[in-house]
Order: sequence, then structure tokens, then C-alpha cells
Amino acid sequence: MAKPEKLAENLYLIDDFDLSLEKRTGTYVLTEQKLTLIETSASPSVPYILEGLNQLHFKPEEVEYIIVTHIHLDHAGGAGLLLTHCPNAKVIVHPKGARHLADPSRLITGAKAVYGDQFDGLFNPILPVPEDKIITKEHEDELEIGPNCTLKFYHSPGHANHHFSIFHPALNGMFTGDTAGVFYPQLKELGIEMYLPSTSPNQFSPGKMLESIDMYEKMNLEFIFFGHYGMSSTPKEVYRQIKDWLKIFMNAGETAFSGGGSIDQKSQAAQAILEEKVKAYLNSRGIPSDHPVYEILSVDIAVCSIGLIDYLYKAN
Repeated sequence: MAKPEKLAENLYLIDDFDLSLEKRTGTYVLTEQKLTLIETSASPSVPYILEGLNQLHFKPEEVEYIIVTHIHLDHAGGAGLLLTHCPNAKVIVHPKGARHLADPSRLITGAKAVYGDQFDGLFNPILPVPEDKIITKEHEDELEIGPNCTLKFYHSPGHANHHFSIFHPALNGMFTGDTAGVFYPQLKELGIEMYLPSTSPNQFSPGKMLESIDMYEKMNLEFIFFGHYGMSSTPKEVYRQIKDWLKIFMNAGETAFSGGGSIDQKSQAAQAILEEKVKAYLNSRGIPSDHPVYEILSVDIAVCSIGLIDYLYKAN
């Protein structure tokens, strides 16, 4: 596995190899007085997290806090399993997500509906988090993890109602989970910044997403730290692209929704439209259609398309 990447003083990023894909999902390690992790990915990623900690010369027993931005399985599915290796840690979650960590049965049912036969390989095991290990944080609550580092939590719906973002004041940066979309570092290596909204089911709301983006904008952040994947030092570009692509995503969803057919057929139609739009965008910038980034993009666009149609069904 790759060595954890140092992003800033006391901040590292472990590649979780979610879905067996490189630079897909990451776990942030804050090496402050109280060792803190942000995001766990799904359970198959836990060995990568443990090895990353080992490479940073930390023992799992030293972890004091595991923070998850929201309880979707690619961000928090591994929390229960990771906790068995980190016996001194507490798990911090949005108040609306706490009960699903304690009893993940509904998460499991929902994920099985989306991923079918692939579920076991992608997510198992999903272990409950003991209630006495769960801490919830309301909007603007704080958490001191070092003498010069007090994190601040901001509720940030749009991708999910049980979503918060974590502000790191010393870096003037925000860990945005999925609310500020997905970053594709595979393209940044070729000189192309690309940020796409994450519109997955079943609580996606374009209006709430824009409100959360507006909150970020007003904070004049210097860095965005994404769940997928890595860091951006150009927040204004992030906001611009998310807003622009959100319009394109909604138009694709509305076109597919009005075209008739079953929910699956509508989702597939939206997916086809979006894949064509994204490929045209990247081709115009010299990215060939066989570039490896399309493996990740196809996963993202498929799930986003389901979320778009789900949202439109509820709105209509």
C-alpha cells in the first residue's frame, strides 16, 4: 500500500482503497495530542487504516476519536470493526446518524438494495457501535484535540441530512465529507481540476446542498478536505464547479424522469446522459476515453443517477 500522505502539519491522509480502487476514499489522521481519525470507509478498508497508522508509528490503542461525516457505508461502514482495534476510541457522528451506528440494520438493508450480490465483498462485516462509545455533535459544537487545535462541527445537509462538516481552524480548512462533492486527483496529476456533486440516494437535496456550499463560501476557507479524495487549495473553484455541474446533473435527471419507464430505466437514462456529458468535458481537455479515472467516474455517476431519480420521485 502507499505510504500515508502528509497534507499539513499534524495532518495525514491514508488511502483506504475503497472498492479496491486507488485514491477513491481516504481516512484523515490528525496527529494532535488526542489522536483523531476522520472517516473509516467500509470494513474492507480497515486493514489499510491500521497499516497506515503503523507506518505513522501509532498504535490503534492510541486513537481517541473516530469522526464520521455521515453514516453512509463508504464513510462509516467500517466504524464498528475499526473500534474493535481501537478500544480507547469514541465515535463522533451527527445526531441524526447515531442510532444507525448503534443499529446498522437499516443501512445494511438499504445498501443491499443498491449493491445486490456485491454487498458482502464491498461492505461486510458491518458491526454495531456500542451506544456508550458514541458522541454526537450539534451545529457549531467544538472538540479540543490539542492545545492549538479545537475542531468545530457544522451541520451540512444536501448530500444527506445526517451530515456534518468539521472545521480545522489552524488550517482554515473544512472536512466536507460528500457535501462539497467528489475530487478526482487522478485528473489533477494531468493538470485538470474536476469536482462533481454527490447526489446519491436517499436524502439528496439540491437546495440544501447549495445552502451548505454558501455556508462554506462565507467562511473564506483556504482548504477543502474531501471524503473522495484528498485536498483542494482552491475552494472557490470547488464551489463554482459544484454549482455548474449540479445544474447539469439536475437537467439530466429531469430529462430522464420525464422519459417514462421504471425507476431503474429512468436511472439508467440519467446515467447515460451524465456519462456522455462528463466524457465530452474530459475529451475536450485531452483525456482519452480509456483513462483509468472512468472506472471511478462510472461508479459515482451510476449512484448519483439513482439519487437524482429518487429525489425527483419524492418531489413530484
